[in-house]
Amino acid sequence: MPLRLLKYGLSRDYPVSGDIPATPDLKPSYDVVIVGGGGHGLACAHHLSKYHGISSVAVIEKGYLAGGNTARNTTTIRSNYITPEGIAFYKEAVELFEGLSQELDFNVMFSQRGQLTLAHTEATLRSFHARAEMGKHLGTRTEVVDQKAVEELAPSLNMDYGGTLEILGGLWHADGGTARHDAVAWGYAAQASRRGVEIHQRTEVEGFEVVGDRVQAVKTNRGRIACGQVLIATGGMDY
Repeated sequence: MPLRLLKYGLSRDYPVSGDIPATPDLKPSYDVVIVGGGGHGLACAHHLSKYHGISSVAVIEKGYLAGGNTARNTTTIRSNYITPEGIAFYKEAVELFEGLSQELDFNVMFSQRGQLTLAHTEATLRSFHARAEMGKHLGTRTEVVDQKAVEELAPSLNMDYGGTLEILGGLWHADGGTARHDAVAWGYAAQASRRGVEIHQRTEVEGFEVVGDRVQAVKTNRGRIACGQVLIATGGMDY
């Protein structure tokens, strides 16, 4: 065991404070209430506080941070889509992830190792050519590779074609990678908290007070919160 770890284990003063403060009491009102404490909600809180100077923000999460949809995804980050709109959107997202650990001063464990998607039919291979050409046109590193290249990229694959799914080739996306979804959420949460954003875990939304066409307050299991704006960032399983 490294001596510094032993030192921390014996010290009563470590850690001095956590990255995220304990859930505070609810204030009567906030400028912005964000419903959902996953990656999207916490990213919005970070950007509001850092780039727009809005720190009167409450992030409301019925469970724990990143415990919903954020904790149940493939962790894949890529931009090799088929439509121009999708490619442009996700290309910017990939570029964001390339500098996200520095942006948040928190290791999100982004690993840009590339993504290889296999083709088992001629139809799939044809669709890969279309995706590769569209990606190249819009500035992503995407190309169709043959069987030999697949074997070089992923030597652990069984390429002797003894099974029912012969590997005909693949779509190689050099920009693709992975990141730890919980690290992303905690990094955003830590930065937002340092700028005054409040994060309320175990706080469930029970309804909204609507006057005309505007939400004026959020009703929770811990009380009512008046607000100027509400942002919904819940997962698909929440209703």
